[in-house]
Amino acid sequence: MIVVKVGGSLYGHPGLGPGLRAFLDSLAPAPVLLVPGGGPFADAVRTLDAAHQLGEESAHWLALNAMRTAGAFLGDLLWREPQAGQPLPENRITIQDCLAFAVDDEKRPDHLPHSWAVTSDSIAARLAIAEQACRLILLKSVDIPPGTPWAEAANRGWVDRHFPAVVAGQNLRVEAVHFRRRLDGHGSAAR
Repeated sequence: MIVVKVGGSLYGHPGLGPGLRAFLDSLAPAPVLLVPGGGPFADAVRTLDAAHQLGEESAHWLALNAMRTAGAFLGDLLWREPQAGQPLPENRITIQDCLAFAVDDEKRPDHLPHSWAVTSDSIAARLAIAEQACRLILLKSVDIPPGTPWAEAANRGWVDRHFPAVVAGQNLRVEAVHFRRRLDGHGSAAR
């Protein structure tokens, strides 16, 4: 299994649907668990938190709930009739319900913290570890230079602040792909 996290910063790109379908097809025949980034859906919760001081606990769960909408959005992009080619087989691609995963994760003593330091990056990593995935691929709108320590990537805002703690000491192959560049037709870069 491969876990693929789709950064919410990519949602506004008009080529996301066909580009994501082509990328996921290139991973065949491996099953893929797709983790939706929060993007504008989680940003709405951030805005409400700033205006109403909801607190990190409440904002955490509201943002996870908003990620359900992000997942529905990705599903629509992937499985509606594409302009060219065929849609991906739904039985090979699963879109993760991040709220359901977080609720289940609460049963573990080392569950993810309830804070803005945890985003879909950490959720995807935690999921990849729990599912014993062979790879975690982060589709981003930024380059993460090869060999960059995850702590530095977090300090630069390329992954969330909790991500280094999740992947530390794990036998998990993590790749970061500057997917916006690929969508723009300039090839791909992977960490």
